[in-house]
Amino acid sequence: MKGTNRTIARIGMVDFIISAPIYETWKRSVFQKNCEIVQGSPAQLSRKMAEGDLDMGFVSILEYGHHPDKYSILSGLSITDIGSDEGVGSVFLFSHLPPNQLDQAKVLLCSKSETAVGLVKIILEEFFGVNPLCTSGDAAGPEADKFDAVLAIGDDALRIAAGSTYLYQMDLANIWRRETGLPFVFAVCTVRQDFCLENKELLADIHKELLHCRDEGVSDFKGICDIAAPRIPMSVTNCCNYLSSIEYDLDDQKQKALITFFELLIKRGEIDKSGLPLKICSNLM
Repeated sequence: MKGTNRTIARIGMVDFIISAPIYETWKRSVFQKNCEIVQGSPAQLSRKMAEGDLDMGFVSILEYGHHPDKYSILSGLSITDIGSDEGVGSVFLFSHLPPNQLDQAKVLLCSKSETAVGLVKIILEEFFGVNPLCTSGDAAGPEADKFDAVLAIGDDALRIAAGSTYLYQMDLANIWRRETGLPFVFAVCTVRQDFCLENKELLADIHKELLHCRDEGVSDFKGICDIAAPRIPMSVTNCCNYLSSIEYDLDDQKQKALITFFELLIKRGEIDKSGLPLKICSNLM
């Protein structure tokens, strides 16, 4: 990569196995001294982006939605759940009650992803017509036992599902797909506008590297699962089933899904209408 105005590009990477096809490929094939990878949950990375401690990264789509004036979205990159019939997913609501009986029930919402929280609220309030009493906290912590339902994401959701005693395990991406006919985009590769303007060559090089990692990681799917599965731990077969429901591009259908989610959030008054239209950056030189 060629150096430009910034010496080091700080790139956020979600520290769940959902990002493994891109990140594991990056670790083994990209050797760039002017890139620093910062790992964290979607919420942690979003906070770092907002505070100017990251230049770009796979952050919650709500961070972009709340501050569209600050960011652009890199083309061709996302973390999208297309739904699965295998019983594994990236965002689950674990419940002792069916969803249509959660009105005024106590629901614990994980604090690791603002997007997942926004999704479960839309599903419960808009699709099922219930208004639970929500509290933010640790879905994998001991306090979870005090609640009627628990929202969990990423690796936590996989671990809870493996030993769950909940009567209902609701894959929220599947419910979203059933109601809208669309996949659900949990994260996009967001880049700060000031970095876009001041570091065009560096950004173009990083963009190309990320797209290459996306393609190579998907093509070496079994190898990625061999590396990622022990982190949960889970079997390689279950890891393959899980990651097979995730896609990493940002095609027209995924952009439509993102727009649909933002339209619902705008209607609910949770983001400003300036969140649309999407600002997609295709600065590939």
